[in-house]
Amino acid sequence: MSGGSVSDVHWVLHVDLDEFLAAVEVLRNPDLAGKPVVVGGRGDPTERGVVSTASYAARAFGVRSGMPLRVAARKIPDAVFLPVDADVYNAVSQQVMDTLRGLGVTVEVLGWDEAFLGVETDDPDEFAALVRRSVLDATRLHCSVGIGDNRLRAKIATGFGKPQGQFTLTRDNWFAVMGDLGAGALWGIGSKTAKKLDALGIRTVRELAAASVDDMASRFGPKTGPWLVGLGRGAGSAEVSDEPWVARSHSREMTFQHNLTDWLEVAEHVRRLAERVTEDIRAEHRPGVRVEVKVRYAPFTTHTTSHALPDPTSDPSVISAAAVSLLERFDQERQVRLVGVRVEMVDGR
Repeated sequence: MSGGSVSDVHWVLHVDLDEFLAAVEVLRNPDLAGKPVVVGGRGDPTERGVVSTASYAARAFGVRSGMPLRVAARKIPDAVFLPVDADVYNAVSQQVMDTLRGLGVTVEVLGWDEAFLGVETDDPDEFAALVRRSVLDATRLHCSVGIGDNRLRAKIATGFGKPQGQFTLTRDNWFAVMGDLGAGALWGIGSKTAKKLDALGIRTVRELAAASVDDMASRFGPKTGPWLVGLGRGAGSAEVSDEPWVARSHSREMTFQHNLTDWLEVAEHVRRLAERVTEDIRAEHRPGVRVEVKVRYAPFTTHTTSHALPDPTSDPSVISAAAVSLLERFDQERQVRLVGVRVEMVDGR
């Protein structure tokens, strides 16, 4: 690897900023403090769009990230809805990450509002407290910190520390804390996988950890099955890298305010999105190798399909033609509420 270092650390800390986007908006307008604030889309709940972040006051009413803005508005009609202001969030996030790097540890940025830290210390609790104080002093933002002996445990621990706190999860207390929780409490297991596990009688983390690796491999595949059992046992890497993240792909998507029924119009939108994505990959000087198209039918069912390009290319006509051709694989009798195009690029490392 070049341009970065990797550290096998004794402790992994996961730092997660509390209600980040909403908290930044409160800093910009202190009158919003304590109010239900919902950040998402263009800030108009009558339009189609999803919640990016909700303040804790809004979450008390059941509003969650990824929820349609219209649903959020039904839950809290008098909430403050604000548009996503990416430039401001990027600037604040950079300030947070620079603060973490100033602590002399390896910092692996995961997104606007979270990072893993690789820390050599005899007192991880005190170091986590230092992290929280340092971020608050530098940005006036609160964060929560998960302390673990690997990445998985640190990530999960953060949830127990929220808000404005810290929690330690290691091999020693893994089953005491996690054993009786549902398998869906594990980082990496979504609702679909949890339902599949439930159908097999595997409902808790402890039951997943005790499952037969061979049986799970036969049911979920030779890689996924053993990996799931490992999650149940809290297994994971303790490696934290400060090497800059390199995108594998670029994507663009568009949500329509009214469902489209004319698939010629759908094709035209796909063509334009493909051209925009091509501009993105050309800016990185990395040609595309695979094109994927996503279609969300009304009311809310999403399908994707993809194929490899014959040769790596940054030609917008080739990429857009490939994207449009993929529409033949979709049910063109159905109405469309969203389309997206993603292009995978040659390896940038």
